[in-house]
Amino acid sequence: METVLRSATREVTISPEQPFCIIGERINPTGRKIFQDQLRAGDLSRIEIDVAQQVAGGAMVLDVNMGAPLADEKELMVAAVKLIQGLTDLPLCIDSSIIEVLDAGLASYQGKALVNSVTAEDERLESILPLVRKYGAAVIALPNDEEEIPEDPRRRLELARKIIDVATGRFGIPIEDIVIDPLAMPVGADTTLVGKTLETIALLRAEFGVNTTLGASNVSFGMPDRHTIGAAFLPIAISSGLTSAILDARSPQIVRSVQAADLLLDRDPWGAAWIAAHRAQQAATQQAATQQAATQQAATQQAGAQQGAT
Repeated sequence: METVLRSATREVTISPEQPFCIIGERINPTGRKIFQDQLRAGDLSRIEIDVAQQVAGGAMVLDVNMGAPLADEKELMVAAVKLIQGLTDLPLCIDSSIIEVLDAGLASYQGKALVNSVTAEDERLESILPLVRKYGAAVIALPNDEEEIPEDPRRRLELARKIIDVATGRFGIPIEDIVIDPLAMPVGADTTLVGKTLETIALLRAEFGVNTTLGASNVSFGMPDRHTIGAAFLPIAISSGLTSAILDARSPQIVRSVQAADLLLDRDPWGAAWIAAHRAQQAATQQAATQQAATQQAATQQAGAQQGAT
């Protein structure tokens, strides 16, 4: 099953047969006070840095969330979408809990976006799915409802079935455009929760064949050395059937673990992408060393000149 996302000029396919889809999480003010202050002041300059870093890191899709407290989220979303589409041709994931913000972001987007997100709550289904249908988007769906965020993988499967039935039956959204989030919970809260997430992924793959995604950083929340946990978790999840994740694309440790999983699961024919990424990393390291040596040489020469003058 293929979930196809598009920008104005590029197409990205999420599928078990394709390389794992890295959705960059960084364009989000949550937990970033300086970025929040900048957004409230209408300053979008940080977005340019976040885009450049995530593209360089290997992101294939960019999540865009403008939920800064006391800011005009709708206005910021429209401005951010337009700005980002002028900076990169990667497809975007429009991320908001506010219907009007999703509507405005989708209306200003050129291409087929991913919507983040809808739950199994009746009110959310009735308000978000019509937007998904209207704009021909794909949607991330979380299997929780008004009553609970279930721990039982079978209950998560039931709620995923409800979402799929409503989306396809009532709103005519193709099943391939529904990407299920199996609910990644913090391992620090309960070490059994990751196993339940992995079981949910396997059940979703067996029952529906749908593509899946999750917030990879949720797993390591509250724990030290979070990137190591993420780098270990993702290959395990990929082998269970996970086909994409919202993650920190600036982390070489996490991105390389995903690329290694693609290689080992035969999603990187002849290791071409792995070798190319390795060579690019070597070139970047060599360039950085050359620049550092040049800077040190210039500083030494300057110090010598100043000493001679005295």
